[in-house]
Amino acid sequence: MSAGTRPVRLTGGRRRLVLGTDRRHVAVGVREAAVCATAALLVSALAVVGLWLGDFPLRLDEVLGVLGGRIDGLTRTVVLEWRLPRIAAAVTFGAALGVAGAIFQTITRNPLASPDIIGLANGSFSGMLIALLLLGGGWHLLMLGSLAGGLLAALAIYLLAYRDGLSGFRFIVVGVGVSSMLAATNTWLLLRADLETALFAAAWGAGSLNTATAEVVWPAVGIILVLLAVTPLWAAALAQLELGDDIAAASGVAVDRNRATLVVIAVVLVSAVTTVAGPISFVALAAPQIARRLVRAPGLPLAATAVVGALLLLGSDLIAQHVIPLTVPVGVVTVTLGGAYLLWLLVHEIRRTRWSTS
Repeated sequence: MSAGTRPVRLTGGRRRLVLGTDRRHVAVGVREAAVCATAALLVSALAVVGLWLGDFPLRLDEVLGVLGGRIDGLTRTVVLEWRLPRIAAAVTFGAALGVAGAIFQTITRNPLASPDIIGLANGSFSGMLIALLLLGGGWHLLMLGSLAGGLLAALAIYLLAYRDGLSGFRFIVVGVGVSSMLAATNTWLLLRADLETALFAAAWGAGSLNTATAEVVWPAVGIILVLLAVTPLWAAALAQLELGDDIAAASGVAVDRNRATLVVIAVVLVSAVTTVAGPISFVALAAPQIARRLVRAPGLPLAATAVVGALLLLGSDLIAQHVIPLTVPVGVVTVTLGGAYLLWLLVHEIRRTRWSTS
């Protein structure tokens, strides 16, 4: 059969759309494709709204004219240089946090595992604070400090939680403890800083896109896009790891090597976000589970998770900027929404456990 879209097939009891040729093709779940397309349309619509709204008044046709290359001058500067970097940051950072959360929830087999809960976000923030306070460097040093802090936090949690295998519950408990210690360390570092630096770092620590300028956003966006592009190479190994270490090893998966690679990818994604926006909470926790329920898949769909994460963070940022009377950091909105989601998830898990044991 020639290249192109092939008929819908039933694969493993699920409807899948097969794209490609007989020799080279990929099967995409029909429902997942529909969810991704719908979420992508919503993201595009919210992005246009974000480019349109702001302190500098613009008409919608002016925004569309800039995007179409028909309008120059100050309008083009406002749309492409002032507002577009923030929109791009919200979309890519949300996707990065969603995929990072999906990785940790899969390898720990626990829906409560996310970078902000198990301490990786605080680790990245600690590394960034040390680089800011001791080295006083630019964004490149802050990026390296954030990455080093996240990797060291992940290594510490892994070593403390590993006992003849990796238990998801033990991993989360150890991560919560390490996260609390790192949060206390961050508070101590802020108390020792001068007032101006402490105020800047404290606002940063709440999770904010106010510093998302073109100079710092585009390098982080480039790193994130590369990682998001290569992550599907480990999708098969990730699906096997969700079944448990023994089953994954029996199916030929190099468990420790693949898990370590996936953890590094997730940490770099979180660190890239933290460097620019600080530790944005709950997007990594909520996006994978929302995507899973929308797709109705047995595992966590990476593509749908990325698009849902982008939608969550972009929507939260627009609420923080234009809906709440007092402009607040986007992290305040995600914490509020995520706290309600976490409460619902805990109640749901308790009810599911009681039902399964009754």
